[in-house]
Amino acid sequence: MSGRKVTITAGDVTFTGELNESSTAGKVWAALPIQGSVNTWGDEIYFRTAVSDQEASDSTDVFELGAVAYWPPGKALCIFFGPTPASSGQEPRMASPGNLVGRIQGDLDRLRKVKPGTPIAVAKA
Repeated sequence: MSGRKVTITAGDVTFTGELNESSTAGKVWAALPIQGSVNTWGDEIYFRTAVSDQEASDSTDVFELGAVAYWPPGKALCIFFGPTPASSGQEPRMASPGNLVGRIQGDLDRLRKVKPGTPIAVAKA
């Protein structure tokens, strides 16, 4: 990873994470702090941002638990902590391909407490 450490806070749930070296992650880093309102889709939290980028050459729709990704069609950051309605098993799967921008660390089950409409913020740590 890049050393670009972030703090993500949704209500009373806080995680630390790190953004990777990708071009999209650089755009996210430059836009920090970012604030939004939580939406959920299965075991995915996502929220709209002002960041604008296109699908990367290595974009995918399948992610690991704890992945933070950017979804170009919605200009959204997504945090995966389990399967989504698009999953065919237990893997987190986006509705369409997105760009991996980083990872969070910690007990991902705490994200289950975060409800739609909860304020969420991403800031440099």
